[in-house]
Amino acid sequence: MDFPSKKELDRVLKKLESIEPTRVLPKDASKTDRLKQDLCKQFVIYLREHQVNQKELAEKLEIEPARVNEIVKYKIELFTVDRLLGYLEKLNPDLKVIVA
Repeated sequence: MDFPSKKELDRVLKKLESIEPTRVLPKDASKTDRLKQDLCKQFVIYLREHQVNQKELAEKLEIEPARVNEIVKYKIELFTVDRLLGYLEKLNPDLKVIVA
């Protein structure tokens, strides 16, 4: 079995150090915060399914790439439910939301 070179391992570790972790909600999070987290998750799914990057998604949503980065890192305190839904509707005008 071939292992990566030290140079390759150092490169990957350096890249990993620059990645901000995704936020996790506390167990007692409000229903609103849980909804906002679920909405943010839809953007992450969109990025993967459509194989676009954050800059391309920002262009589609007509927002700054930094805002997309905040969404996909689940910085829910920066957004309202209405704002996130508005962005999702731009991606899917036939969006249906079911609250259970």
